[in-house]
Amino acid sequence: MSKKKRKSVSFNTIVSVGGVAVGVMALLIVLSVMSGFHEDLQNKILGVNAHVVVLSFSGGIPDYEEVLEKAKEVDGVRAASPFLMGQVMLAKNKRAHGVYIRGIETKYETETTEIHRHMRDGQLSDINREGEFPGIIIGKELASSLGVSTGDSLNVISPVGQMGPLGMLPRARKFIVRGTFEMGMYEYDANLALATIGSVQDFLKLPGQANAIELKLDNIFEAPRIKRKVAEHLGPRFYARDWMEMNRNLFAALKLEKLTMFIILTLIILVAAFNIVSTLIMNVIEKEREIAILKTMGASNNGIMFIFVIQGLMIGLIGTAIGLTGGYVISYLINTFEIIKLPADVYYLSHLPAKINLIDFALVCISAILISFIATIYPARQAAKLDPVDALRYE
Repeated sequence: MSKKKRKSVSFNTIVSVGGVAVGVMALLIVLSVMSGFHEDLQNKILGVNAHVVVLSFSGGIPDYEEVLEKAKEVDGVRAASPFLMGQVMLAKNKRAHGVYIRGIETKYETETTEIHRHMRDGQLSDINREGEFPGIIIGKELASSLGVSTGDSLNVISPVGQMGPLGMLPRARKFIVRGTFEMGMYEYDANLALATIGSVQDFLKLPGQANAIELKLDNIFEAPRIKRKVAEHLGPRFYARDWMEMNRNLFAALKLEKLTMFIILTLIILVAAFNIVSTLIMNVIEKEREIAILKTMGASNNGIMFIFVIQGLMIGLIGTAIGLTGGYVISYLINTFEIIKLPADVYYLSHLPAKINLIDFALVCISAILISFIATIYPARQAAKLDPVDALRYE
């Protein structure tokens, strides 16, 4: 074989290895980013909301302390906490923002959610501090939007007020900002405020009531089963909803998107497989004489096939190994140094996370090697069918 032809075959081999490596690396990075996005979003949602929420068909739960203790009796329930939720407007000077205000009992809340771990200023328990006005804790984005900080006062306004001489008047009360939290999810950091359940009951004119009981479970993926057990245990007055049910559309869309991206990016590996086919076919054409000599010396068809299959598999294995290494390193850097920033007011998260999922990595590597193996079959069969007489006729 001439040096020029040999260089051509070597270059095609490098291109084939590079094609497999790029395909594997791209697929691993995208799947890692999507897995990281899914997990980070799930953690942030479950950091603010409980795994299961118990609600009453009548709307309010006046005997929530009793219901709370009864719910904790169900096997698999780790903790329970009552809350009272309402929609209000927070106002400071000429700035105003509509939010959800959640009345909580801090002694229970710290056992069911993770908000206390994400406090930026103050402590969650600071809302219990005695004073002329009740305390409130708000998200970082909300504090920035209103231009307030810890120690400032703001007005909480309810659209459902009381009748006056000129019609319905909104109800308003001053609260003192006792701290701010930052969950890293704009939806919560800009639209959630926390106060004691007593102050919210007093403001909304719902004395002694809670909207719901939130439950924290030992295993979040047991939520559908435990939800049914809790509802049965509490009786016909109550029903329960789990975190999967409340966020079904969001997580279903993410799962479908991940599957779609896997299928689309696998096409890159398929393109690389065509490179492997063309490289092996060129090798067969260039090495007809060598194949013929091996056959005249007694080499079997299966032996010839095995040689070319091994060559194609080596291209696939080397490319997969390079892609695996590159995908792992880039995914690690994306996650560790938060390289890709996102506008928090557009997306749920402030940066793009990446999770290195061993199952995804194994699935991609097996798929790439399998595709590389399938790509070797046709050229290897062509090499095995080569007639040594025709190959050596003009030698």
